[in-house]
Amino acid sequence: MKGVATLARGLAVVAWLIAPAAVQAQAQVASPDANADGFGAYMAQVRARAIAAGVGPATADAVLPALTYNPRVVALDQQQPEARPNAPVPRFAPYRTAHVDAARISRGRATYVAQRARLARVEAETGVPEQVMVAIWGHETNYGSYTGNFDTVRSLASLAYEGRRRPLFEGELIAALRMIDRGVSRTQLTGSWAGAMGNPQFLPSVYLRLAKDGDGDGRADIWNSAADTLASIGNYFVQAGWRRGQPWGVAVNVPAGFDRGEIRNRLVSPRCPRVFERHSGWRSMAEWRALGVAAQGRTLADDVQATLIEPDGPGQTAYLLTGNYRVILDYNCSNFYALSVGLLADAIAS
Repeated sequence: MKGVATLARGLAVVAWLIAPAAVQAQAQVASPDANADGFGAYMAQVRARAIAAGVGPATADAVLPALTYNPRVVALDQQQPEARPNAPVPRFAPYRTAHVDAARISRGRATYVAQRARLARVEAETGVPEQVMVAIWGHETNYGSYTGNFDTVRSLASLAYEGRRRPLFEGELIAALRMIDRGVSRTQLTGSWAGAMGNPQFLPSVYLRLAKDGDGDGRADIWNSAADTLASIGNYFVQAGWRRGQPWGVAVNVPAGFDRGEIRNRLVSPRCPRVFERHSGWRSMAEWRALGVAAQGRTLADDVQATLIEPDGPGQTAYLLTGNYRVILDYNCSNFYALSVGLLADAIAS
């Protein structure tokens, strides 16, 4: 389910990939002994670091000693694609069929209608299109139908103890303790196996930075409140650099005999390099049209900068992607995810 998979393929991967090399080097790649004594001793170390980071001693002492190791979340983490970096990239078409399907589009349109007043308010404040917010919600948790039932704090503690990405998960564990300090109920902290929570599947650190109170009750309840969920998604996107009035991209046809070497991207991204290496260099829409790349439907203004991706190879539908596509990638650093969010958003609004 998308709520379970999102963190592993997206936000957690992003945070890990952009961590300084010196921090990454601290991670213990080999899994330590998962006996109670070893886990408990590690929690004692976390307690000291959490208190140094501003967590109240009462919170740390109420939560950390009661935790137990969960081998299931560690096994799930070790099965994720980023644990196998040399695996070949599959075709996009099957992913699109599974994630931009008739049922998800239908539920998205119903959600769009039901939440229209809230969506319009958030779009007016942020510039993030209503249908994009709905598509994120649909991809993350199927519009709230499944947000995950793992104990977030226990999951993060277990993943931090295992050590493959200790700096990431220990930081998120401490952030979860800070949430409790701020009044979030311990029992409220449930979500995917990898620590993403609520309708928008926010990590604890993201919740602390970006979750918003959309209904004026003084709380940012991303688990139960549609208003808070949409306000939080909109806030995430605007903080990530969403440009008001610019689409995410457009489907295009690439002409036969097209010289792909001419538009090759010669830059190496420090973030999610396997994702960005599939993109071409940037050109204006006027330049793309001059090269014979023709939009299948709507067109973008001549001065809009875009990059090309051919997710199913030459001869199949390709896409010209704007800077706003990269904002979707900030939410989950996967081309398949970002493309399907854009396509679902278009389908919901059509």
